[in-house]
Amino acid sequence: MEKVFEGIVDTEEKIYEDSLRPSYLSDFIGQEHIKKSLSLYIKAASLRGDIIDHVLFYGSPGLGKTTLATIIANESGKGVITTSGAIIQRPADIISTLLGLQEGDVLFIDEIHRLPKIVEEFLYPAMEDFAIDILCNDVDKGGERSATRMPLNKFTLVGATTRAGMISSPLRNRFGIDYHMEFYGVKDLSYIALRSAKILDVGINKPAADFIAKGSRGTPRIVNRIIKRCRDVAQIEGDGLITLNVVKDTFVMLRIDDNGLDAMDRKIMTAILEFHDGGPVGINTLAVTVGEDDETIEAMHEPFLIQQGFLERTPRGRKATKKAERYFSDSK
Repeated sequence: MEKVFEGIVDTEEKIYEDSLRPSYLSDFIGQEHIKKSLSLYIKAASLRGDIIDHVLFYGSPGLGKTTLATIIANESGKGVITTSGAIIQRPADIISTLLGLQEGDVLFIDEIHRLPKIVEEFLYPAMEDFAIDILCNDVDKGGERSATRMPLNKFTLVGATTRAGMISSPLRNRFGIDYHMEFYGVKDLSYIALRSAKILDVGINKPAADFIAKGSRGTPRIVNRIIKRCRDVAQIEGDGLITLNVVKDTFVMLRIDDNGLDAMDRKIMTAILEFHDGGPVGINTLAVTVGEDDETIEAMHEPFLIQQGFLERTPRGRKATKKAERYFSDSK
């Protein structure tokens, strides 16, 4: 089975994803609470001849954090340098990145919660004073090591995370702007489906776009991946047009139900309901039961199941709701 909801994408998938990303706020659909204020901040900074303050985006995967980082750079007329907290593991990594920035660049760090503490400490003066402190051998003092402050070009750090609670307070407090990325409504996701189909040069009708939107877990990235699989089905088993029947056939192939629950969602809920009497059950026990990593369950599945009202987090563990009992009883 293809992992339509997987958080890690391969190179080919990323190329397709990038082609569907909007480049400017005027093309970005949804997250209106962010678009309005972000546009104002960028325009105000531009009028002052300044750069926008450091920005933190947090929320579930696939909601547009990377896209908005690129948009900030585009709207400001500056470059964007993209990296990840999983890659920057040594002080030398962050120092070389910071020294390579041009005036006004946007430095985007995905998974910023994964930065080691020692790397974070180099970011503090960089974010506040646009400078870094480096230990050098002082020849005049017999090779004694002393701190030297090196100035940096002014830049905007944009951080993104799916785990805001894991970001240290000193780092989080240095972001002047922070936004919680919310799940999208069906109306916005339907517009995204229509836009993506147009970019991919494939026909789609409104009922098909609405059905895709309903089954996409409130996430644009999933809309785009489903659209591409629907295109395959339409080309081989239809006349090239993505219709409601084509979408339904694609959902069956991908093992997605009408409400967007995939096979692992159903496995998680079935495990809680049938093997653990509805819960509560600890995350480690649940992970062993379903054969999935606990972090994947927490990042990729729990947010949607909680949002849909199927799952509760309690001090004693995960617990199925009455709504889940009715839903999975009816689907048997």
